[in-house]
Amino acid sequence: MSLAKKITSIKPSLTLAITAKAKAMRDKNVNVIGFGAGEPDFDTPVFIKQAAKKAMDAGFTKYTPTSGILELKKAICDKFVRDNDLNYELGEIIISCGAKHSLYNAIQAICEEGDEVILPAPYWVSYPEQIKLAGATPIIVQTSEENGFKLKGRAFSESITRKTKALILNSPNNPTGAVYSKEELSSIAAIAMEKGIYIISDEIYEKIIYDAEHVSIAALSPQIKNLTILINGVSKSYSMTGWRIGYAAANKEIVAAMSGLQDHSTSNPSSISQWAAVAAISGDQSILREMVVEFRKRRDYIVQRLSGIDGVSCLQPDGAFYFFLNVSGLFGKTFNGQMIMDSILLTELLLTEAKVAVVPGSAFGSPGHIRLSFATSMSNITSGLNRIEMMLKQLS
Repeated sequence: MSLAKKITSIKPSLTLAITAKAKAMRDKNVNVIGFGAGEPDFDTPVFIKQAAKKAMDAGFTKYTPTSGILELKKAICDKFVRDNDLNYELGEIIISCGAKHSLYNAIQAICEEGDEVILPAPYWVSYPEQIKLAGATPIIVQTSEENGFKLKGRAFSESITRKTKALILNSPNNPTGAVYSKEELSSIAAIAMEKGIYIISDEIYEKIIYDAEHVSIAALSPQIKNLTILINGVSKSYSMTGWRIGYAAANKEIVAAMSGLQDHSTSNPSSISQWAAVAAISGDQSILREMVVEFRKRRDYIVQRLSGIDGVSCLQPDGAFYFFLNVSGLFGKTFNGQMIMDSILLTELLLTEAKVAVVPGSAFGSPGHIRLSFATSMSNITSGLNRIEMMLKQLS
């Protein structure tokens, strides 16, 4: 008996693996500080939980239409007008079981064997695996710190072949925190329109932004909007990771294809979670501003702390809640006689010796870096950085 090749070729998620290993250590009463998970540490706002309870009490616990309830689609359409200057019809919206599910459905709907999908690195860990599951090939285009970890128009153009089907764009970016400007997006959009290439725009961190402005590439023109599959959700902005509600906006043909796939895989997302998402998107948005204020405090503190740690450097993130530390200056140094040759070994040492969980940059296509999430309390951040600094001082 053998497994399908497309399954055996998939790499496990290093972020989930690190989180699981840290949890196993905590279960053994080891005091591990986690900088690994991409999950806000705030509780889901009370008014959202109350909406879920109200839905349950009202009997909204049954199947819904596969692509989601009309009330949530309407709330999402209103959100696009309010926040992004975008007009979508209800038939151009699909609700799925998280933004990751929306991404999977989108890639499956447009890609097939022999297609290529351009993927700027550093990239989120699931992008290349989802591309491969569709039978397509990820074409990795390395970006640089000098360019702010952003794909430039020339690099995009030079990566296009007759097999290119799509580009995946993530702004604000996980793991770097980079945010694309309107001018940068316009350059990419012009090339995509000229070549007829889809843009899968992952905007899940749209609301967690600091020193920049979020621009959706779909809002630049009707032509690029028709080529864009916009991905978003409630997980990050409203601290609703466990509720599993994501959504996509695209032209009706693509949304119909995604809905057909969802018909025969998961069917509808949770009815209760959908009503909670209606409350989140339509309700008081001040909770978002409060969360961003706290994230900014943490970010600024980490910037100050990192400036005093030899051997590491990083760009200040403009969005999301991650630092992508360049640790290549530590390679070749030793800890207790063990030479550090890559970020994977450094990550293992930080976990076993300093009891701090981070994610190696190789998971994101950049082996000279590690990702540090600041979606944790200030006390954890302070203690964790103290541990990191103490261990790195012992390198020789």
